[in-house]
Amino acid sequence: ASPIALAAAARSVALSTDSAIEHKQRVLAGLVAENRLGELVARRAWPGVGVTEGTERQAGVDFRWRAEVIATPHPGLRRVEIHVSDTTDPTHELRRLVGVLSREF
Repeated sequence: ASPIALAAAARSVALSTDSAIEHKQRVLAGLVAENRLGELVARRAWPGVGVTEGTERQAGVDFRWRAEVIATPHPGLRRVEIHVSDTTDPTHELRRLVGVLSREF
């Protein structure tokens, strides 16, 4: 086999591995986002407008999450955006989940 073909094969394997790792991180980050929103729904929470942040571990991988609660024109609804990123690179957003909480009167 030629050195060029071997280099191309090695690069292909490296890219496939990186892609598989990224996919795993995105799936796990989705679980983190769903956990954050699910906790608010389960507690029937009515969070104040603002931002909270934290970390969560899924399958041995640490993730950073940020939950942003935003007022809506309807006084009984709040928009919640959950952003999940890699703890080593907080600018690399792996998953974003948007939901709406309703206030029970």
